[in-house]
Amino acid sequence: LRLLEAAQVPKEHEEDFKSVKKFNVFNTNNLWMSLPAIKRVVEENTLDMEIIVNPKQLDGGVNVYQLETAVGAAMKCFDNASGINVPRSRFLPVKKTSDLLLVMSNLYTLDHGSLIMSPKRMFPSTPLVKLGENNFKKVSDFLSRFGSIPDLLELDHITVSGDVTFGRGVQLYRVSFL
Repeated sequence: LRLLEAAQVPKEHEEDFKSVKKFNVFNTNNLWMSLPAIKRVVEENTLDMEIIVNPKQLDGGVNVYQLETAVGAAMKCFDNASGINVPRSRFLPVKKTSDLLLVMSNLYTLDHGSLIMSPKRMFPSTPLVKLGENNFKKVSDFLSRFGSIPDLLELDHITVSGDVTFGRGVQLYRVSFL
């Protein structure tokens, strides 16, 4: 059992890595560990953690390298490690503002700590949302571009690549390219 982080994927395979058909199991960043097992691998010096080199660019345009380890990758160091298959409906990661738009929209409601897809949505799938990096990357920029969060119940796909601002009471339908 191995964990693969996006930063470890060569550029030419990034689209393959994002494919839910090729990679249908995702890391939810939840770990349940045995403290005696952790103590054992530390004492035996068998905790072999790979360094991930993640190129980044700071706001001022300075290129830097972020060095990190993925704690979930340590599972390879433990005998009998296993994973739990969590349904996609129970895992809604927010890594980009495109994801944030989905969870802030009327697609979901919070019910006893779980996000539940609205029964008003006619399709069981989540819409594909791609917000441009230039204008929507930071949360503050994202929030400043919405008078209110649009109604996404009937949306299949939206790609925003320009300098776009959404007014109040906007409803998005089917497929939109802005």
